[in-house]
Amino acid sequence: MSAETTPAATATAATDHVSLYDVDNPAPVIEAPRKRTAKSGRASRGNFEMQAWLFMRLSGIVLVVLVLGHLLIQLVLDGGVSKIGFAFVAGRWASPFWQVWDLAMLWLAMLHGANGLRTVINDYAQRDNTRFWLKMLLYTATVFTVLLGTLVIFTFDPNIS
Repeated sequence: MSAETTPAATATAATDHVSLYDVDNPAPVIEAPRKRTAKSGRASRGNFEMQAWLFMRLSGIVLVVLVLGHLLIQLVLDGGVSKIGFAFVAGRWASPFWQVWDLAMLWLAMLHGANGLRTVINDYAQRDNTRFWLKMLLYTATVFTVLLGTLVIFTFDPNIS
């Protein structure tokens, strides 16, 4: 047998394409969405990524409490959706407690969602330029929404004619 017709050579020729399975381990091998480069080494992503991961867990817990409390109070205890209107919101936001409650929901939801989308962009945007502009668009939308929502909550005028 020549080197080209050996079973090993035939098996290698048949598996020139990238396989999801390893011969020794039949479980699928999942590649990382984006390969690390010299620019994206461990030093540049270390502590911030751990803090972002921790923020996602803690903000998620706080958001569950805030949102479920909001739904329970607004929809169950206060008479349901039919009672919610301009006067209802004006009455709620006359109290600093409800302003802070809604502000905390807004800020945490926006930062939680932006952090999740930042992670998705980092994982799946292939080119550095694309990744940069997608994150700039995300950060701009997040800052705009947080600032506008904060402005509305604190400058709401119930005496609009």
